[in-house]
Amino acid sequence: MNTDLQHPKAVHKSLAGFVDSFWVLQNQSATDEGVIVPNGKIDLFFSKTPGNEFRVTLMGLETKPKPLANQDVSIVFAVSFNPLAMEYILQRSVADILDSGMRLPNNFWNFNIDDLNDFDTFCKKATQQIQSVLPKEIDNRKVKLFELLFATDGEISVKELSEKIFWSSRQINRYFNEQFGVSLKTYCKIIRFRASLQHIKEGKLFPQHNFTDQSHFIKDIKKLSGVSPKELHKNKNDRFLQFSLSATK
Repeated sequence: MNTDLQHPKAVHKSLAGFVDSFWVLQNQSATDEGVIVPNGKIDLFFSKTPGNEFRVTLMGLETKPKPLANQDVSIVFAVSFNPLAMEYILQRSVADILDSGMRLPNNFWNFNIDDLNDFDTFCKKATQQIQSVLPKEIDNRKVKLFELLFATDGEISVKELSEKIFWSSRQINRYFNEQFGVSLKTYCKIIRFRASLQHIKEGKLFPQHNFTDQSHFIKDIKKLSGVSPKELHKNKNDRFLQFSLSATK
């Protein structure tokens, strides 16, 4: 697979909590071997096709591995959002596009095909756009919720979260299902899986996080990647990618 996935670009500190990174994908020649694995983020794609068509696509959360089918795009610039951004930046739920995506208007955020000529310029424009819609007020319970989830790599119970942020377990789960289309438990598994990938890459093919046992660890890794930790470690031909380029509704 010939794919150039540039290392994610750090974001301005003012966007902390809302944006994880900016990244670019180009020189793509995907094969049926490519697999996308969940990462707990929500991506906004600005892409150009070989025919010079400009597209804007919003992807929902990924909860399972997906084959990277041949894509008719020559370059993709993307904003990778933390879930909190859906309510406060994009002001919409993504529950309806779980494991899928949707096209947005081609003039979304006043971007156009010329904005794909330079990645640094794109990042500056996206940063300015997001800064212009940053909320003046935000529910502090939700801020603390995601801070704890990411700080613990998803190794925290609903009960403990509820006690720490003073928000009922029922309300937390309702928030996740309505906003993202998954339960908190499912999202925690994705975050834990994401954290495990670095250990697997280093050849640590046994639980590094709060898995019940080795069989539980293997079962969860297979569910989210489609393969065993051993095969994921090999990652032959950079087969496994952690971003969300897949078919849209």
